[in-house]
Amino acid sequence: VQLQASGGGLVQAGGSLRLSCTPSGRTFSSYAMGWFRQAPGKERDIVAAISWSGGRIYYTDSVKGRFTISRDNAKNTLYLQMNSLKPEDTAVYYCAAARVYELGTKDYHYWGQGTLVTVSS
Repeated sequence: VQLQASGGGLVQAGGSLRLSCTPSGRTFSSYAMGWFRQAPGKERDIVAAISWSGGRIYYTDSVKGRFTISRDNAKNTLYLQMNSLKPEDTAVYYCAAARVYELGTKDYHYWGQGTLVTVSS
C-alpha cells in the first residue's frame, strides 16, 4: 500500500489546514490509520489514530480540541482537520496504515511520504 499525503503548507498561528491521505494500489478501508509528525531534530510521534470503522479515535494531548481525524472509506481517504494551529505544530506530517488499531510508530507498516506544515508566529 502506497499512501499519498497532501494539504500541508504555510499558515499563520491560529489558522487552519486540512490534510488528506489517499492510498494507491489497494483500498485501506479495513486498516487502522494514523497521522504522525516529525519536527526537525525530534522523533516521529503519533498525532491521532482512527480504527477502520471510525469507532475508536485517539489524539495526543497537545492537539486535543484543535485537531480532528476522520476517514471516508467510500472515498478511500483519511483526513486531519487542524484548527487553531500553533508554531509548535510545525513538522512534517505523515499518514500511515496498520492492520490493527495501535498507537505506536512501530505498529504501522505502510507510510506516506509526508507533507510539511509550517506555522508562523
